[in-house]
Amino acid sequence: MTNKTEPVRARSRRTATATPRPARRRAGAAEAATPYHHGALRDALLEAAERVLERDGLAGLTLRAVAREAGVSHAAPTHHFKDLTGLVSELAAIGFRRFNAAMKAAGEQAGTPLDRAMARARAYVAYAQANPGMYGLMFRTERLDYSRPSLNEAAEASFAGLAGSVAAREGQVGNEELSLDQSAAIARAWSLVHGYTMLLLEGRLADILRRSPPGTTAESLLEAMLRATVPKLPPGA
Repeated sequence: MTNKTEPVRARSRRTATATPRPARRRAGAAEAATPYHHGALRDALLEAAERVLERDGLAGLTLRAVAREAGVSHAAPTHHFKDLTGLVSELAAIGFRRFNAAMKAAGEQAGTPLDRAMARARAYVAYAQANPGMYGLMFRTERLDYSRPSLNEAAEASFAGLAGSVAAREGQVGNEELSLDQSAAIARAWSLVHGYTMLLLEGRLADILRRSPPGTTAESLLEAMLRATVPKLPPGA
């Protein structure tokens, strides 16, 4: 006996076979799926670069990694920053601006000049602890292009703020000449805080803290170091 349902089944199989499959997503479609405005894409790439930097370190910060993080085509970072040096230089400029803002806010606190100096030092270390990748990048001079106006201006402002606070000058120091004593005071203060910060970030102070009196913290150790240098600082520093 003929099975009258067979033609229906055959037609069903043919219909299922003929159903077109969704087209495979082309490379770079992620960029089209993320409708960034031109300026917004640049900011999004910098935000993505910062996430990659803090998560994977400077060694993991590549143009391709940033593009993947931002969900755009591999060509997007090159279009906006030309190369990796351009990208990390603009990222470092952001770091310097944030760093400068933190130091400025700390220096405006109420109290004696010594209190404000202590506050600036704590802000310096706190910024580095909160942003170790960015802090490390800011001082990798060989990876940065200081001819870029944004980075040059941010870095100069950072030095001027440090020099102005240590040399006990009002406002920005800029390119003014310093006396030998002022230069020595700036270099001494910067070396102390920066060196301490690097040792702290690298975990090299653990043994010293373990041997210190009970209750000694990284912050109280820093404060003791700074107070030990007070007699050597210029008046008002």
